[in-house]
Amino acid sequence: MEFRLVYPVQRYKNTPLDRIKLIEFYKSNVGQANYSFRSTSIEPLRGHIKSGFRIVPLHVRGYAKSCAIVVLSVLLYQLLVYYNCKTDSDNPMVIKYMLGT
Repeated sequence: MEFRLVYPVQRYKNTPLDRIKLIEFYKSNVGQANYSFRSTSIEPLRGHIKSGFRIVPLHVRGYAKSCAIVVLSVLLYQLLVYYNCKTDSDNPMVIKYMLGT
């Protein structure tokens, strides 16, 4: 089974051959038909995930600032998991399983 991501692709100067193939597929009838399914499959799923996890746009610009926020979020999540494992007095071996050892 082969999966192919269909998204708008633009051509630019010195476009590589594999990108040209993506452009041609996107502009084909089959590519446009596949892309039209986004409104009934992908977009509602993204909306559901964003509302369920309360995902909002970041209030910063730039890759470095965005990465910092993501890394801090992951660190906070890991600290909360660690805290939950340490305070679980019923099973002291939970951290071993959390680390995958």
